[in-house]
Amino acid sequence: MSAARPRIAVVGAAAAGLAAAEGLRRLGWDGVITLVGDEPRLPYDRPPLSKQVLSGAWEPERTALRDSAQLSGLELDLRLGTRATAYDPLERTLTLDGDGPTVLRCAGVVAATGVTPRTLPGADGIEGVHVLRTLDDALVLRRRLAVPGRRLAVVGSGVLGAEAAAVARALGHDVALVGTQNTPMERVLGAEVGGLLAEVHRAHGVTLHTGQAVTGVRTESGRATGVVLADGTTVEADDVLLAVGSVPAVGWLRGPGAEAAGVDLSDGLGCDEFCAAAPGLYGAGDVARWYHPVLRRHLRIEHRMNASEQGLAAARNLLAELEPERFGERRPFAPVPYFWSDQYDLKLQAYGVLAGAERIEVLHLDKDPLRLAALYGTADHAVGALAIGLPPRQARSLRALVATPSTWPEATARLTEAVDA
Repeated sequence: MSAARPRIAVVGAAAAGLAAAEGLRRLGWDGVITLVGDEPRLPYDRPPLSKQVLSGAWEPERTALRDSAQLSGLELDLRLGTRATAYDPLERTLTLDGDGPTVLRCAGVVAATGVTPRTLPGADGIEGVHVLRTLDDALVLRRRLAVPGRRLAVVGSGVLGAEAAAVARALGHDVALVGTQNTPMERVLGAEVGGLLAEVHRAHGVTLHTGQAVTGVRTESGRATGVVLADGTTVEADDVLLAVGSVPAVGWLRGPGAEAAGVDLSDGLGCDEFCAAAPGLYGAGDVARWYHPVLRRHLRIEHRMNASEQGLAAARNLLAELEPERFGERRPFAPVPYFWSDQYDLKLQAYGVLAGAERIEVLHLDKDPLRLAALYGTADHAVGALAIGLPPRQARSLRALVATPSTWPEATARLTEAVDA
C-alpha cells in the first residue's frame, strides 16, 4: 500500500487563500491541497461588494475569482461551507466542522481567514441593520436600495463607509455618514485630505455627522428606524449600515497547542518577515500581522492587492521550509503596500503606509474635480504617497517615491516632478 500523500491546508477561500493554493500548485507541490472556506460559494472578490455589486452594476457571478473548470485544474480538495474550528501547530492537526468534525494531519497550514465585521452592542438581529463583508451581505442591502427614496445611515467613515455612502447617494437615496473621526478616512488620509474628501461628499448631498459616536440603534416593532448619537441627536433611517471596523478571524487558532508553540494572536496572526507564525504555520491577507523588513515595523493590511501577494509569498515560504533542497530558501515579504478606493467619479490610490504619518505634504492640483498628490512620512523618511483624481501613469509614478526609503527632503523635491512627468 502506498503512503498517503502529504497535505497542505489553506484555511480561507477568498483572495489570499486562493492565491496561496494556486501558488502551491504552480510552484510544484504535488501533495494534497485542502482549501477550506466557510461560505458555500466558490472564491469571489470582495472589493466590488461595496461598489459595483451594491450599485447593481455587477451581478454576483462577475465577482468570481475563478470558475469551476479553473479550480478543477488545480486538483484541490475543496471544502466549502466548512469552518476550521481548531489547529494544533505542534501536532499539525486541523479540525474542521462541516457535516461533522474532521481532523486532518497537515504538513503545513496557510491561515487566510480574513476578518469579521464589528457591530454595535444590541444591534444583532435587528431588521434593517446591515454589515458588508460577504456577497450575501451586499445583495441584501442592494435589494433594500433598489426601492427608491430610502434613508440610509452609514455608521463609520472609513474606506468601506465612504464607498457605500457614495454608492447609495449616487442611487438617489438620502444618506447620512456618521463617524468618530472629524473627516472621512481621516485616520488614513490625515485631516487636510480628509477635509477635502468631506467637501466632495457634501457636494454630492451626503449629510456628515463628524466626531460623533453612535450609542445605539433606534427601533420600532423590531426594525431599525435610525441611530442615536452620543450628543443625543437621532439620525432617522430606514436602513443602517455598520462599517465600524473588523477583528481578525483567529478564534480557530486559539488553544493549548498554539500557546505552547508561542503563536501570537494579539492583533491577528503575528508573523515574521517570511509570513511564518510558527513552524509549518503561515499567515496571509487581512488576518496576518507580519514584520516588514524594509519599513522595520509590523503591518496588518486589509487590502486586496496585499492579500494576493501575501498568499503567494506564504505559499512559497512554506514550501521552502518543508523542502528547502527542492524549493530553495525562504524570501522576506517586503512589498510596497497598495490600495485604491472609488468614490463617485474619484479614484484614490495609495502606495506605502499612510496611517500614523508624522508629517504630510499635500500638492493641490485642482478642486473641482478634486485632484491632488500627497506624501506621508516619519520625521526623516517618506513612507507613503497618495493620488486622488490623477491619470494612471501619474498615479503610478508616486510609487517610486516610497519603493525604497527616501529622506523627506528628497521625496518632497521629487513629488512635483513625479506629477508633472
